[in-house]
Amino acid sequence: MSRLTVDLQRAFEAPGVPEDPAFEHWAGCAWLGDTDSEVTIRIVDADESAALNGQYRGKNGPTNVLSFPFEAPAGITVPLAGDLIICAPVVEKEARDQHKELKAHWAHMVVHGMLHLQGYDHIEDNDAEVMEALEVRLLKQLGYGNPYESEEAEQDS
Repeated sequence: MSRLTVDLQRAFEAPGVPEDPAFEHWAGCAWLGDTDSEVTIRIVDADESAALNGQYRGKNGPTNVLSFPFEAPAGITVPLAGDLIICAPVVEKEARDQHKELKAHWAHMVVHGMLHLQGYDHIEDNDAEVMEALEVRLLKQLGYGNPYESEEAEQDS
């Protein structure tokens, strides 16, 4: 089984941000690669998230998670998956607004971001179905429910 090393950077502190072992566990579970690797997870405030979201995605405002897969130069092999930037205030607001347990939503953001680092995407509907099914399965393994159920229930009403 491959091993994932997590480098956690806490640029923003808040009472609801989980402890380091939780991030390590969630990211490790979501690492599906067959080789050892490393990921940096940076917890940021809304300003840093908004700046990065604007610079790299051309979108205004902060977002829950940004994924930056590592692209090694030709001929260089470095075991880096990439970087995840997670905005604590956005994660907390989404959990509150969507009536989700905060820790479960944090786990979902880590799993979601880790899958992006491994090439999964949700732009096309069929890709989204594959990615969401994998997220649901991984979160279930971690002891959390389907993060899309409550959203679907709200959309149906």
